[in-house]
Amino acid sequence: VQLQASGGGLVQAGDSLRLSCVASRGTFSRNAMAWFRQVAGKERDLVAAISRSGGSTYYADSVKGRFTISRDNAKKSVYLQMNSLKVEDTTVYYCATGPDMILTAPPPTEASDYKNWGQGTLVTVSS
Repeated sequence: VQLQASGGGLVQAGDSLRLSCVASRGTFSRNAMAWFRQVAGKERDLVAAISRSGGSTYYADSVKGRFTISRDNAKKSVYLQMNSLKVEDTTVYYCATGPDMILTAPPPTEASDYKNWGQGTLVTVSS
């Protein structure tokens, strides 16, 4: 599976952005999906994850109530709606494919469970 992320940009604190990630080749609807972010020199942090059906989601504490992950299996796409952006949200965001899951399973929350990564999209939030 190849992943193409987009939607990053420069915004002001309090603004919103919507990141998109489209998968090409291979399966998508059987996989958990996630968004990570990585500050230079640090490990990638899980921001949000979603089950294969979209019925179960996970959010890092730092983004709960502000970010929403969703997916459209027909379009092989996963999205991250980011509201009330803060300066500290500034970094590169990556989408990633997780393992094949049974329909009712929640998404994994360990970075090591996600093996396939997109190229990243930069989000810059100014004060």
